[in-house]
Amino acid sequence: MEKKYFSHIDQKGQPRMVDVSGKKISRRQATATAKVFLTEEIIQELTAGKELYTKKGPVFQTAVIAGVSAAKKTSELIPLCHLLGLDDCSIIIETISKDEILIKCEVAATAKTGVEMEAMTGASIAALTIYDMCKSFSHDIKILETKLQQKSGGERNFNRSEI
Repeated sequence: MEKKYFSHIDQKGQPRMVDVSGKKISRRQATATAKVFLTEEIIQELTAGKELYTKKGPVFQTAVIAGVSAAKKTSELIPLCHLLGLDDCSIIIETISKDEILIKCEVAATAKTGVEMEAMTGASIAALTIYDMCKSFSHDIKILETKLQQKSGGERNFNRSEI
């Protein structure tokens, strides 16, 4: 059994950036999701055949732009993440029940390290943007979870079966 360790902690217990200089460049992909509980009333507004507009603009379109922007800036937000030039990033928002939406962030890069933190950052910031834009309607909104769904292209691929 392989001994597990924290890759961002050195032998003296100090934080460190992982040295990826010996890794091969490959296409890296990751998908993360965030579930957001909205009131049934907000969902009805969002799905009434028109985009919900607030004083800050269209809710879902603004969340998409915020999520993509955040994914691109992950290394500025999470101190030990590598700076990556993303090849692709998309945010998809869908209603999954009478009071929940699912945000899916898919990211890809040709790099020496994975893009799972970029995918999770994109999904998280899209969720926070929806909260920010809908909070004047209700403070009963909850960001329920953000999680990695899959990653591929590195030494250890990962695929979660449930959403």
